[in-house]
Amino acid sequence: MDDDAELVAALKRTMRRKYVVDVAVGPIRALEAVTERGPYAAVVADLRMPGLDGMDFFSRLRRVCPDTARIMLTGYADLPTAMEAVNAAGVFRFLSKPCAEDALEEALAAGVAQYQQATAEKEFLKGALRGIIKVLTDLLALQNPEAMGRASRVRRLVLDMARSLEAPDLWRIELAVTLSQLGALVMPEAMFAALRAEGELTGDRAALFNRHPIIGADLLASIPKLDEVADIIRHQERPFAGEGDGPSGPDIPLGARLLKAALDYDRLLTSGAGREAALEAMRGRTGVYDPEILELLSVMAGSREGYSRCETPLSCLTAGMVLEEDIRLSTGEKAAVAGQVVDAGLVERLRALGGGRPETLRVLAPPVEEPACGIVDTELLALLRRVRNASPHG
Repeated sequence: MDDDAELVAALKRTMRRKYVVDVAVGPIRALEAVTERGPYAAVVADLRMPGLDGMDFFSRLRRVCPDTARIMLTGYADLPTAMEAVNAAGVFRFLSKPCAEDALEEALAAGVAQYQQATAEKEFLKGALRGIIKVLTDLLALQNPEAMGRASRVRRLVLDMARSLEAPDLWRIELAVTLSQLGALVMPEAMFAALRAEGELTGDRAALFNRHPIIGADLLASIPKLDEVADIIRHQERPFAGEGDGPSGPDIPLGARLLKAALDYDRLLTSGAGREAALEAMRGRTGVYDPEILELLSVMAGSREGYSRCETPLSCLTAGMVLEEDIRLSTGEKAAVAGQVVDAGLVERLRALGGGRPETLRVLAPPVEEPACGIVDTELLALLRRVRNASPHG
């Protein structure tokens, strides 16, 4: 990019033998090209141009395309300017005009190589992170389907509220919801079943339950890029007014404040309270919830939280529903547990049971657009549950 049209054309003729080249006369046209066709592996720009000089241009480019190699070409190659360009605008190379063709080619080759390395590392990390998250959610679904069902039930409501608040970095909140019950990996499933049925825990069970957000956060804290997600999970049960050491009020991560309200609302609903009774109970808990979020919950809960109670024939059971009762066969064996999110594999297995299956089921039914929640190998889930049910310790 340069304000000299002839120089720009000459550079394009030289470089297009090795690279796909776009050119722009002036910084405004260059920013338009970045917006429309970027990101580019490398961008070459002059330092001195009217309107927006190369330093300002590269500073803006750095914000929108941080991995793009920025090469500055100028006839004013003094050391202070070069140092400022490197420090302030993250310039990768600084070349003086007139620049030898081989020097420009070498700088472009190095810039493209740096860009490819940076983007390859990011893609690798994204893939590794997706794999880690899948392993963790698979383990939770296998070990404690009650807890996994709890996370699944509140997902829609938390994300609806986060979008309404225009929360930044929504992906972190979404991931925190998915992994919010990760600490339940080391806790008895029966405790989470009791929470769903009774709405609260007392004594040692309450003390143990209160540890699960810390356990989940500690499991995630050492994974790169997930420290903020871990912080949301760590404080998901923290009251808005605070207690003991730690943040209070707006200093509690937004995702944690959303989770606190949604999880408590879910506790009340699944233990038998209706919508209005649940909201009234929450309004009476002074200092527990962010007032803005509680008000938003009052507006969005109901049909928007994604579930309605009903009794459905087995033939109408669909992926995404949440079971409100254990499914036992005529032999007494459990085919599925209350709180479990139905997936396509479970539907097929139940329909294949013939006379040993129940005719109707009590479920929480999501809106028809709710996606299926197939998470793990359904046959493996069934095998593990048969082994657990056969164990004298349950």
